[in-house]
Amino acid sequence: MTETKISPILTRHLPLVLIGLLMAFPFYWMVTSGLKTNDEIWQFPPTFWPESPQWGNFLEAWEAAPFWRYMANSIGVAGAIAIIQVINSAMMAYALTHMKFRLKGLLTALILLGYMVPNTAVYLPSYIVLSKLHLLDSYAGMILSNCVSVFSIFLIRQAFLQVSHELVEAGHIDGASHGRILGSILVPLTRSSFAVLVLITFIEQYNNYFWPMLITKSPDLQLVSAGLRSFFVEGGAYGLKWPLIMAASSFTIMPLLLLFLLTQRTIMQSVNLSAGVNKG
Repeated sequence: MTETKISPILTRHLPLVLIGLLMAFPFYWMVTSGLKTNDEIWQFPPTFWPESPQWGNFLEAWEAAPFWRYMANSIGVAGAIAIIQVINSAMMAYALTHMKFRLKGLLTALILLGYMVPNTAVYLPSYIVLSKLHLLDSYAGMILSNCVSVFSIFLIRQAFLQVSHELVEAGHIDGASHGRILGSILVPLTRSSFAVLVLITFIEQYNNYFWPMLITKSPDLQLVSAGLRSFFVEGGAYGLKWPLIMAASSFTIMPLLLLFLLTQRTIMQSVNLSAGVNKG
């Protein structure tokens, strides 16, 4: 009896464990490479753990470049963009799904059409606009130029479409305003989608490289990706200090891992709730 119970559990969870280990292995390799010497990184066959861990590599990498400033810039900019995108996307998605106005279908089509336009196609006009507003080489320019996302609007719109329109109508009958309905009905019911939106937006903007490098020149405004490049090339680490590169890469992704840990519970609870509702 015990074997028959254990066997399905192993069959179901063992592949998930193997996939999880496979996904986590690059992070493990990056951290352990930060503990190796340069010769150990390039030796063959590779070792999965250094013979003598060089814990000082992390401190040396932290002191070799102002990574605290790069991380603070990335966290601040990415956090501000994520918050603004959540607010804008929620209001726009609410208007597109639960409000009635003329040319609503045309506006929805234009927004979805904008989703097919590559980001690089709008770099030049966006640069010109920021230049006219004197927002180049500033935090405000980086934030305002990313405060609206067609993907975010589309994601929240799809989530709001799953909410019964009768609930919204009931709120109107009870005298609730649009803001009250949005904040008290739609957002709580679709919090998993907002958690996913925050996670995706924060990761995208935290790792953003090309656009911030295009509109900023000051080293004090560099984000993590640009800071790592500067350390890798300009700091003389090119091909010489791979352990420091790996150590710096390890502690710069910690905010992303922390954000994932904070949002995964909300995502999983909402997914389980949705699965239960659909099953019922």
